[in-house]
Amino acid sequence: MGNSGFLATLLLPTFLCVNLFGGFVDGLGVNWGTMATHKLPPETVVQMLKDNGITKVKLFDADSKTMDALSGSDLEVMVAIPNDQLLAMNSYDRAKQWVKKNITTYNFKGGVNIKYVAVGNEPFLKSYNGSFINTTVPALQNIQNALNDAGVGDTIKATVPLNADVYNSPESNPVPSAGQFRTDISGPMTQMVEFLAKNGAPFTVNIYPFLSLYGNDDFPFNYAFFDGGNPITDNGIKYTNVFDANFDTLVSALKAVGHGDMPIIVGEVGWPTDGDKNGNMANAQRFYNGLLPRLAANTGTPLRPGYIEVYLFGLIDEDAKSVAPGNFERHWGIFRYDGQPKFPLDLSGQNQNKFLIGAKDVKYLQQQWCMFNPNAKDIGKLTDNINYACTFSDCTALGYGSSCNNLDANGNASYAFNMYYQVQNQKDMACNFQGLGIITTQNISQGACNFIIQIASSSSSFTSVSPLMVGLAIFLVLTSYLLI
Repeated sequence: MGNSGFLATLLLPTFLCVNLFGGFVDGLGVNWGTMATHKLPPETVVQMLKDNGITKVKLFDADSKTMDALSGSDLEVMVAIPNDQLLAMNSYDRAKQWVKKNITTYNFKGGVNIKYVAVGNEPFLKSYNGSFINTTVPALQNIQNALNDAGVGDTIKATVPLNADVYNSPESNPVPSAGQFRTDISGPMTQMVEFLAKNGAPFTVNIYPFLSLYGNDDFPFNYAFFDGGNPITDNGIKYTNVFDANFDTLVSALKAVGHGDMPIIVGEVGWPTDGDKNGNMANAQRFYNGLLPRLAANTGTPLRPGYIEVYLFGLIDEDAKSVAPGNFERHWGIFRYDGQPKFPLDLSGQNQNKFLIGAKDVKYLQQQWCMFNPNAKDIGKLTDNINYACTFSDCTALGYGSSCNNLDANGNASYAFNMYYQVQNQKDMACNFQGLGIITTQNISQGACNFIIQIASSSSSFTSVSPLMVGLAIFLVLTSYLLI
């Protein structure tokens, strides 16, 4: 396949994906997402960040409990305004109120070291069908102006984390040097860039090489990593990986609107470990083992050599995230749901064996599981009960190419029952399933398929579900799971 053929593919917009560490690699940060049924206490997470030498953290809100836990930590923080609040921020009075409540309240010695405000999260995604195009730039302007009026605008900058689908190269010349902003949003993008430049704020972009592979078997596999081949030549410059090509396409797009030197933050970059045939531990390790040494060496990219500020995505798995983009959405963490490392990862990027350190003093529920009752007589309603369990818990590991895809029918049932049972804090009735489930104290994990014991979280966001909701559950079933 010629260069133009797959460059057009690799520079196609990546999709949504809605965290990682600093310390050892200069300027490395982490995204801390909290869309989980059972959350680790914020104080535990902050200590975990410190233990791992992480110095920067990017949030997706400005939750008071999280902010309180960050107080006095000296971690550099990017707080966020969710997309559903952008319209409200089109009112300058509301923007000032938000800044007062979430910024100046913590702006004291021993408070929170806030460096950035993320205004929205990938608001110009094509999949949003223009929902936030008219509200994002006014919200950005109002927040930065409110920061300026509060006397903190010199040290705290507003930015908009954008997906890499806001820019591309024309099909007629699909190379990084031809990068331009999407034609349908060229107006607001130019306006945004001009405002960021005026206020000395950075452009923030999320880049996901994994998504170049997702659903595209024709994409050259090795090009998604940093040790791959298939170099692409653009004006004498060789591109050996999609990250560099994607980043430099943005550099060219900024140059095209007169701001080629604008600071760029990579707000999200990472690799999922489950939920897809390419989402696994081995590929994640390969990706990070290529990325971290480059960051440690300040290699940069061909058009922007040197230091790049990067936030890995993500810190901890989030079992309550939407799976609309794909089952992998719940498996981006370098740590498991319980704050324990998934695989050895050298934080130094320099072969110093500074591996991930797990969360300390994590409290778990009792060592017991829910499984399919092998003595069950009436299995006619097994499918309905599996669907019910997976509607109200996370069964994404059962999907095609995932870690639990090779279980037999009874194993699928046991996995689904246990995930629901754990989400429901091991309540006895949560393992009934019309007589099809039974509680066991024997670990029923199989090979790479882990049947979890959930953490004992004081902030569990799932409550017991009445059997009367079975009808609704069946209607909502995630049909992508190959359960039986």
